[in-house]
Amino acid sequence: MSPSVGAEIKKKRPALIINDDAIGILPLRVIVPVTEWKKNFYGAVWMVKIDPNALNNLKKTSAIDCFQIRSISTKRFLTKICEVSPKILNDIDQVFSDSSSRGSGGGGGTYFTQAIQA
Repeated sequence: MSPSVGAEIKKKRPALIINDDAIGILPLRVIVPVTEWKKNFYGAVWMVKIDPNALNNLKKTSAIDCFQIRSISTKRFLTKICEVSPKILNDIDQVFSDSSSRGSGGGGGTYFTQAIQA
């Protein structure tokens, strides 16, 4: 969905691939973007805080923005930067588990909408 519209991400940034390569045959990966951690992210259940360490190779405390999940072409990837711990992956999984159980209107589950481009 290009070009980006409104608050959608518009620039190059790190992202975490969260799909299993064993599923799907298209050259796509499901990603969640990584952004700088801000104090106002506390309480935002879709933001997973990640502190720098030797495994993730980050330079500063960051946030994985699960609200902006999307599929992108593998052609968009520039280079592998790092890996994340199983705890971070579990935290991300929990965000999606919690949000799908909330659903919309209290009914639970997932809903779909038609993507349009103006």
